[in-house]
Amino acid sequence: MQVCLFPLKVQVHNPVFNMRHFQERLDTLPLKPDLVCLPECAFTGYLYTEEDFQRFAEPVPGPTVEAMAGLARRHHTWLCFGLLERTPEGVYNTAVLLDRQGVLRHRHRKNVEKPPFHKGHEVATVESEFGRLGILICGDLFDEEVVARLGRPHLLIVPMARSFDGYSPDRERWEREERQVYLEAARRAGCLTLLVNLLEDAADDAAFGGALVVNERGELLAESPHGSDEVLVYDLSPNP
Repeated sequence: MQVCLFPLKVQVHNPVFNMRHFQERLDTLPLKPDLVCLPECAFTGYLYTEEDFQRFAEPVPGPTVEAMAGLARRHHTWLCFGLLERTPEGVYNTAVLLDRQGVLRHRHRKNVEKPPFHKGHEVATVESEFGRLGILICGDLFDEEVVARLGRPHLLIVPMARSFDGYSPDRERWEREERQVYLEAARRAGCLTLLVNLLEDAADDAAFGGALVVNERGELLAESPHGSDEVLVYDLSPNP
């Protein structure tokens, strides 16, 4: 069973272009993945102002979920991606999981988030053909209490929009310190972890792309280069 992690390169504030860009890349993949994972705020960039919420947040299900459900059915794949979710009480930083029939199977609202976002408070898992599967979003992975409530699923997906203060990407800083932080967080979670980071075209504090697959011992199994939107393909099939 193959997973594809897409550290999607996006034009911030341009979801129509970004969705079309993703569709073109998915349509031209030289394989048929079983699970496709995209980053946090996958099609808008990481946005956090009330003005942006008014323009870009949408309900779940809504237009983006419906469009992605069509892709899930067409490619017969599971899809996980982040978006800005509008609700009557406010906007959440949310990630959703769709199955091969485009059915919404799981929704996670980011617990570790700042205003003007609303914080999620639930952490749950879902049964899937990959085993028991959980989703955390970016900072959730580094919060011990959130991770403890997750338990130890067979597979954990972590959409991210991670950046460095001042300048991103920074390969030297990534290799010197940041990568190891992610590996240690996955070790504490105690399960196979898929991390996929947004790559933004913004000038300052831009999310720096890349993707990782880390095992339950915190060992790096595969990596898409820091600062890139290179798709990372990994085989989940057990060794014979």
